[in-house]
Amino acid sequence: MSDTVTFYTNPMSRGQIVHWMLEEARAPYEMKILDFEKREHKSPEYLAINPMGKVPAIVHRGVVVTECAAICAYLADAFPDAGLAPDRNDPARGTYYRWLFFAAGCVEPAVIDKVFQRPPITQTGAVGWGTYEDTLNTLESALKRGPYILGERFSAADVYIGAQLVWGMKMKSLEPRPVFAEYAARCEARPAFARTHQATA
Repeated sequence: MSDTVTFYTNPMSRGQIVHWMLEEARAPYEMKILDFEKREHKSPEYLAINPMGKVPAIVHRGVVVTECAAICAYLADAFPDAGLAPDRNDPARGTYYRWLFFAAGCVEPAVIDKVFQRPPITQTGAVGWGTYEDTLNTLESALKRGPYILGERFSAADVYIGAQLVWGMKMKSLEPRPVFAEYAARCEARPAFARTHQATA
């Protein structure tokens, strides 16, 4: 069975996160760009892959994986030679999972709340991210130790978190705290990040 990853995306989507991850993982991949204006992401053929009709999605060894954080975690394990995830017996694996899924479950919805100016939630305990301010303060405390989420080691968690911070600050949906700006600059300086953005420019 081919080890090539089939990658469904659109340049104006979260697919940029997965594109960067594929480059970091040094994975062989075939990119299939879906035209949003032609609603190719809602075609019966694509809905058979992802019934949500959203990108990105990957197919690898006959397995479909959707959701950016899940794809990043999957690719890190599928292509271990890139060293993008701690070993399963390494205690750092817990820290890696913690912040990867904190970014998916807290940072993204908190920022979306801010972008769309949703009414403040009075019962903050009812939502996983609590408040925008608490989420950003928590992320800042995790990144202060630097240079990456696992210290000196860059991982798939940094791909997901770094992409959110780069995008969030460029779109002005996330305040450019010094810790965030310095971390984002380190991520943007990576050769795999540059290759991703050259390919979509």
